Parts: sequence; structure tokens; C-alpha cells
Amino acid sequence: MTEVPDILTVHAANHPEKPALICGDEVLTYREYDERSNRAARSLIDRGVEPGDRVAVMAYNSVAGSVVSAGLRKAHAVNVPVNFRLHGSELAYVIQDSGARAVCAGPDFVEHVEAARALLEAAPVLVAIGDSAPPAGWLRLDDAMAAASGDALAEDEDGGAGAAMIYTSGTTGHPKGAYRPQGIDPMSVLQVLQLFGLRNDDVHLMGGPGYHSAVGAFASMTILCGGTLVIMPRFDAEQAVALAERHRVTTAFMAPTLLQRIMDLPDATRARYDVSSMRALILGAAPCPHSLKERASAYFGEVLWEFYGATETGFNLVLRPEDQLRKPGSAGRPPEGQEIRLLDDDGSPVPDGQPGELWVRNNWLASYYNKPEATRRSMRDGFFSVGDIAYRDAEGFYYICDRKIDMIISGGVNIYPAEIEASLHANPAVRDAAVIGVPDDQWGEAVKAVVALQPGASATEQELIDWCRGRIADYKRPRSVDFVAELPRDQAGKLLKRTIRAPYWASAGRSI
Repeated sequence: MTEVPDILTVHAANHPEKPALICGDEVLTYREYDERSNRAARSLIDRGVEPGDRVAVMAYNSVAGSVVSAGLRKAHAVNVPVNFRLHGSELAYVIQDSGARAVCAGPDFVEHVEAARALLEAAPVLVAIGDSAPPAGWLRLDDAMAAASGDALAEDEDGGAGAAMIYTSGTTGHPKGAYRPQGIDPMSVLQVLQLFGLRNDDVHLMGGPGYHSAVGAFASMTILCGGTLVIMPRFDAEQAVALAERHRVTTAFMAPTLLQRIMDLPDATRARYDVSSMRALILGAAPCPHSLKERASAYFGEVLWEFYGATETGFNLVLRPEDQLRKPGSAGRPPEGQEIRLLDDDGSPVPDGQPGELWVRNNWLASYYNKPEATRRSMRDGFFSVGDIAYRDAEGFYYICDRKIDMIISGGVNIYPAEIEASLHANPAVRDAAVIGVPDDQWGEAVKAVVALQPGASATEQELIDWCRGRIADYKRPRSVDFVAELPRDQAGKLLKRTIRAPYWASAGRSI
């Protein structure tokens, strides 16, 4: 295969002073981005990071974090972005399971990694991102980069497409690493660029957390095109529209919960900002309510896109702007390069209008790292399924209507009930517990616990919510608790989650 220069090196040569990254008042040109990422790559290589090594990165969105990610690509290491809301055993599990050779942590998360460090069987190289002084045993990356060369590294076979491993949900309650050791097929990336019309003059707003696969993908594709990435360390609704006006943002990706926050701003607040530069506002990670689309279209114009996909399978269905209001509830149609099958439990195709499990075949498919059995269960004749149920209408539009697994998607983040149920079961007052997602205008789904207490025991809703504090990440804690005498189970003892969910969704106008 022909060797080609890294994409940052190409952009640095063609338009060296063009802004690549903007975060607050910090601006990094393509020349600076290329040079700093070379220094970051060499610093990591000098500390023993070799091609194919996994490197966990836990940081808020930032210029420094983006430099580290690009440096990992240039070092031919595997970037493992970590959910920065994990702590303790949750964080240790991801570091241990990924076999991370190194862990890079932003200044807000050095203590998190230090706490997890004692739970690890092997000690990774510890790298502190930013200008804060780290604890003993940590490498301060700024110091290492200052001593490293900024010259280009050896050219790559694919221009630095980059390997990645992103942790996604598992039915066991443990996340699984969706692994693409060779990165993503370049032709598949080109198809997505063409599909959404991404260009080198785009200014893209990165508002969601970079550990989310779609957030990272659209940020990477902006840089691939030679556009400008406007980075928000943490999302704020008014700041988002202010940045859209200030930088003339043309594209953005966000989960519906972030769009909901923008539309919940007072009309007078939103009216202060000119967002007419926006030409592609891309939604994903969770279903977007039709009423929210109507309000957003009135504000932004007919620029809404929506896609269905998964960390394991990429972009599988796309709903274009002209179909947003015409096809309420639809996830769209498969774009070029996507093969979709809807199959019943026997593996036979279902007719239009009938629900079936959705299976996907494309060049994006990932495997689960060190979990061949989990990968095998998700595959059928070269097609991959994450367990979603869908149906197709006569025009070829698909509708996601149920999930085989019980994962909750709240604000675009996957939450596995088993972990929360285990925490609740540890409470002496709890006899039985089920955790489900219930409709929520802001988050799409909110975490609800349905609990049966031990005979003679007592506990309040707030006591059980507080019980979970410190045992699991805050975003996983139940937002509400209902009490019942007994939870429904089948003869095998399995909780009937659909039965438990049904009354909460009966008047929601949608199913899950």
C-alpha cells in the first residue's frame, strides 16, 4: 500500500495559518496542531507506547485533549476515550479490560485515575494533560512535549486514519470495547462526508463529550476535511448559540437532550443570536421527539438531519432535512454502503410493517475486544446486531420501536440497569428491584427504579437515591423510585421489564 502523509501534515502544508481548533480564546492553527501532535506522539513513544498499544484518555473537550488524540494516531496507538463520569471500580474496569499501556488524564481527572490505580493488576504509564503539577509517578505531558521534536513522524499507509476502541454497553452490566484495530475504511468515511455534505470551509461545533463515538467521529471528520473545530469543554445552551453566531458555525452534532436545552431557552434569549450560518444540525444517539424537531426547525431552519447507528456499526440509517417533519418517528433510510435486514427470531426476513431485529452489514463493523463470544452472538452471516427492533414502511423508511436488551439511553448516554439494580439490592431494605427508562422531555429517558421492600422494612425514595451515591456514577443514579408489593417475573425468574415499563410509556406517544 502506498504511504501517504498524515492528514494534519497535509493541511499544515496547504493552509498553515488556518484555525484548526478553537476553544474559548485559545486558537490553534493547522501548523501548530500538526507540530504539537508530533511532539505528543514522540513523548508517548519515548515512554514506551508502541504501535497497537491501547491508551486510555480521560479529559474534558479541550485543545490539549485534541492534540493528544492526534498524537496517538501519529504514534499508531489505539485511542481509548473514557467516559469522564466513571470513577473507582468502573474506571479501573475499563483501564484493565482495555489493557491500556498508558492513561492520559486531564487536570480534573488525575485524582480519579489515582483512586482507580490501586485496583489495577498492572501499572500503566500515567500522563497528565494540562499545566497542573501531577502527583509523583506521573509524566507531565507539557514538559515532555517541550523537549520533543515537532518534526513529522514516519508516513503511514493510510494517512493516519487512526485505530480506536470505544466502550459501549453490554447486557451483563459491564461495558465492552468496540475495537477497530485498523481504523475505519477510508471509502466508508468518504461516503459519510458526501452524505452530510461536509466541506473544508465548515466550522463545526463540538458540544457533546468527546468520548461519545458520534461526537468524536464528527470532530474527526471536520479535521479530515480541513475545517475548523469549535470546542466546548462542557455544554451550555446559550453559549452554544452564542458560539454559533460568533464563529459562523455551519455544522453541529448533538444528542436531542442538548437540542432540548437550546429550545428551552427563553425566546428572547435565542432571538439575540444569529444562527443562520447553520446548514447541517445533525441529531443522533437517541430518538428526537417530533415536537422538538418542529420547534428546532422553526428556529434553525430546515437544516435538521437525524441518523441511527451504534458504536459497533457506524451510521446505518439517515433521515434527511426534507423528511424530518414528513416522517415522524422514522430513523430514516440506509445510505450507500449499508445493508439492512429485519429478521424474526428464526432468522427469517419480516414483511414491511412487521417488527424484526435489525441487522447491519458494512465496512464499519467493530468486534468486542477480548470478547469473541460476545462478538459471535452479535453476528449472523456477516451482519451485526445490537438488539434493536424495527420495522420498515412501504417507502423504505425504518422505525426503531423496541430493544431486546434493557439498556437505557439518557441524554445520548448508554446506562445499563444491572449495575444500578445490583447497587439497590445491596440495601438491606430492598427485596427486589428493577431499573427502567421512562419518558423524559429533556433526557429522552430518565432512570427509574421500581422497588419491592423486605417485609417490615421501610425506605423512602430519597434514601434509596442517596444510597446509590458513591456506589455508581451520578448519572446512573435513579431520578425517581416507585414502590410495589412485588415485581413481575416469569417462571424462570427473569424480570418482565416490558411489563414494568408499559404503564410509564402508555401515554408517551412513542415506544421504547
